[in-house]
Amino acid sequence: MQEVSQLTEFGKVLLFLIIGILFILIAFGINKIVSLNKPTTEKLMSYECGENPTGSSWLQFNSRFYVIALVFLLFDVEMAFIFPWATIFGRPELILADARWGWLTLIEMFIFVGVLLLGLVYVWKKGDLEWIRPEPILPSVDQIVPFSVYDNINNEVYKVRQFNIQSDKTSVELDKNITKSAARPAFKPVFKNSAQ
Repeated sequence: MQEVSQLTEFGKVLLFLIIGILFILIAFGINKIVSLNKPTTEKLMSYECGENPTGSSWLQFNSRFYVIALVFLLFDVEMAFIFPWATIFGRPELILADARWGWLTLIEMFIFVGVLLLGLVYVWKKGDLEWIRPEPILPSVDQIVPFSVYDNINNEVYKVRQFNIQSDKTSVELDKNITKSAARPAFKPVFKNSAQ
């Protein structure tokens, strides 16, 4: 008679997780017991490229670093795609088997690199790679109204009346008339009997 396993597949995964967590906890425990704990100012100081850190580490970060990192990542991934292509393309036995493979892979890689270069040119022309931002260019619009009219409107001083319920009886009467007219419908609805 065959012996049946008492653990299901999920039970085996759970067992591996428990054993993995126990190994980590045991390693941390042994490290805590065995290691020496003698903190000094040099040991507690953070390491910054071999230079002593000064000031707070909470500095404002220029967002253009993010764009540069994305462009670097894009071309880094491009190189990861080009290396296998170059190794396959460099094998003469594939090209000898069928000469069209060489031209096909060459055209394919030119298209791939061309699309990436097109994206780089777009980002470059858009100005996202410029480190120092140029002065903003205000859009110019062909307009009929002269600027003096806008200046007169902006420079005019407007007087605002203080709100007072006693002195503002006309607005209160208008509000009453509006609520009266809103209370009565303008038409009388007629309902048809669905049984007819």
